[in-house]
This record gives sequence, C-alpha cells and structure tokens, in this order.
Amino acid sequence: MAFHRIYVRGRWLFILLVVLMLAICKLPVMAEPQLTEDEQVNQILENSLSIVEIDKEIARIQAEKEKVAGDMSITDKRIAQREQEIKEKREEAGKVLRAYYMGEREILLRAILSFDSIHDLFAMLDYVDIIFSRDRNTLDSYTKEYKSLKEEYAKLDGRKTELEEIESRLQTQRSRVAQLEQQIDGQLAGRSDADRLRLLMQELTNYWESAGLEEVEQYFGALSKAMNKLPSWIENNKQYLEINGFNYTILIPEDALNTFLREQDKRFNDFSFRFEDGKVTASGKHDNMEIAVTGHYTVEEKPKNGIVFHVDELLFNGFALPDTTRKALEDKFDLGFYPGDILTFIQAKSVEMKDKELIVYLKMKL
Repeated sequence: MAFHRIYVRGRWLFILLVVLMLAICKLPVMAEPQLTEDEQVNQILENSLSIVEIDKEIARIQAEKEKVAGDMSITDKRIAQREQEIKEKREEAGKVLRAYYMGEREILLRAILSFDSIHDLFAMLDYVDIIFSRDRNTLDSYTKEYKSLKEEYAKLDGRKTELEEIESRLQTQRSRVAQLEQQIDGQLAGRSDADRLRLLMQELTNYWESAGLEEVEQYFGALSKAMNKLPSWIENNKQYLEINGFNYTILIPEDALNTFLREQDKRFNDFSFRFEDGKVTASGKHDNMEIAVTGHYTVEEKPKNGIVFHVDELLFNGFALPDTTRKALEDKFDLGFYPGDILTFIQAKSVEMKDKELIVYLKMKL
C-alpha cells in the first residue's frame, strides 16, 4: 500500500514537471533589439569598408607568401649545390683520413728522421708542412661545408613553418571577407534601395581611399614625429618628472600634452587627446572628416624598452575600421615613448592613464 502511494505521488510530480516545462516553453522569448534604419545602413557601409581594408591585408599576405616561396626555391637550389660540393669534400676528406689510417703519412715522418744534412731536413719539413696543411684545410673545409649545409636545412624548415603560418593567416582573412560579403548580401536582399546602398558603398570606399586614409596617415605621421621630441620636451619641463630617491615618475596632464602637440604640428589644432580609464582617446574633425582613435599603452622591452601605443579602435566618419587597418598603422608609425632617451640609466616599469594624466613609472637599469 505504501509503495502504491509513493508511485502515485511520483507520477503526479512527473506530470507537474512536464506542465511547468511546457509553460516555460510558451513564455515569450526576449528578442534582440532591432537596429534602426540608419543603424542598418551604417552597418552595411561599415562592413563594405572592412572588406576593402581586409582585401588589402590579403594582398599583403599574398605578396609575403610569394616572397617566402621564392626564398625557399632559392634555398632549395643552394642546398642542391651544397650537397654536390660536400660530396666532393667528403671524398677528399676520405682520402686524407685513409692516408692516415693506412700509415701513408708515417713515410713522411720516417723521411724526416733519416735526413743527411740540415738543408735536407728543412726542405723535408717544408714539404711535410705543406702536405699536413693541405690535409688540415681539406678536413676543415669539409667540416665547414657540412655545418653550412645543416644550417641551410634548418633555414628551409623554418621557412616551411613560416609559409604554413602565412597560409593560415591568408585563409583566415579570406574567410572573414566571405562572411562579410555574405552578411552584406543578406542585408541587401529584399531592400528596395539596394542599388542606392551599393552606390553609397562605392562612394564611401572611394572617399576613404582617395582622401580618408591619407588624412589618417598624416595624423599618425605627425604624431610619430612629435613623440620623438617628447623626451627632450620633458627634459625642458621637469615639472612633469618626479624623483623620489631611486624612483622616477613621469606625469603628463592631457592639457599639457595637447599644448605640446599643437606646438609641433598645426594639424593638432583640430585634435584633442584624453586620458581616462586606462585608455587614450584622440579625436578631431577637419575638412568634413572626423577621426577618432582609442588605444592603450603597454611597456615593451624589444626592440628597446619603452611604452608602445596599441590602436584598439579607429573610427573614420563614425565607421569602424577593421583590426588589419589598425595593425598596419601600428607597424608603419611608431607612436611609442622611450624614457631612456631622457636619462640613459632609467627604463619604463609600468604605465597607466587616469585622472586626465598619462603616468609612466620608471626604474633604474640593473
């Protein structure tokens, strides 16, 4: 009887759970917020601009791939030549070693000991020295060629690995372009203004490539030149350098940096820098082109100690450029700051941006 009651309760509990699950399934799902018409258009245009920029990266990687493949071909030919040379050196070295093993060189030693005059002794010594020097050169040449060949093999293996990595990057970027193209096709499908949007996409691309990119690069170039002069500026404005025993700290207010930059280049009259929450933000507008850059600094040791700027976001007239564009600008323009250019015996330890200040903590070189 007790078993029957337990069975009934379990059955009702099971039915209750099923009812609850069905009820939950029928609850309205929170839909993702729909983009407004302007947001949809901006997204389409932004994606089209990303395709153009990623295509540039694909072309760059393809050129890099072809260069590496060409280098590998040259290395292959050099290895084939070296293998032939080392084969000849191996045969010569074998003859030398066989001569020593078979005792042929002992005849020369006995000839030295059986001299009839001092003149004959010196003549024989010169002759023996020539033979032994030639033997030594033969063995040394073989060893050198063999070592060189091993280095060529190692170099070729390294190039093969590099080529595989390049191919992987190439496929990644091609996949990104394919996904963006598919996304754009899906966004344009069924729109009555699809042709108008395609025209806008082309106009945006033309504007970016004919004027926008050049404007961005001019700002980055001017900033790079200005950052090269920052160490000497700090030397002349020691109020921004705090010294406490062996601890050094550079504190640059954003207002002071903006003043410094505008003194270096008039382009920065329309630009302003802000330090907040661990980030650097620079933005401005010139000739109907609005540019905004957000990034951060990190301490790097190579190629030399300093704080290096990384571009986290780049906006052109409100459109975000892809990471490939940001990375290309980082590689082309050095926006770093190197404290060792102020005092040779100090180096950067850490960096932070807060309270409208860029703060660089320094330490003595060991």
